Amino acid sequence: MRKIILPLLASLAIATPALANEARVEARGGVIWSNGASEDVWGVAAGYDFDLGDTAFAGFEVSGDKIGVSGSKVAFGGTARLGMKAGESTRLFAAGGYTTEVCDLCEGTWNLGAGAEQNITEKVYVKAEYRHFFENNTVTSSDALVAGVGMRF
Repeated sequence: MRKIILPLLASLAIATPALANEARVEARGGVIWSNGASEDVWGVAAGYDFDLGDTAFAGFEVSGDKIGVSGSKVAFGGTARLGMKAGESTRLFAAGGYTTEVCDLCEGTWNLGAGAEQNITEKVYVKAEYRHFFENNTVTSSDALVAGVGMRF
């Protein structure tokens, strides 16, 4: 996992000056649950948000998340976001996207969720997000709640 995450973060740090002020990277962790069982989950994401006027924004992110159970693998995701600026330091958003399989015999799944980001400084933020992962042929529906810390460039 470190062989993937560290080079990704390093390349983003080098590439971000060309991305203006709305690029972001974050680390996150939390819990995922399904059918009465729960596991830890952790990962990283990088994204870009576009202003849609003074009070709204849209964006996208790519992510890599790992469930902390033996036999799982890093699930990569692509997510779109649409949200509102609730004051100068708070963002509320809805998110939806697709995540690749978490195990060899699993399939990828679509997800929907919502979250909030709160600026701590001009560039650093904390975040909380809920996502529901929809059931398909090999994956039962599940829910995740994560908290994270990130940096905007």
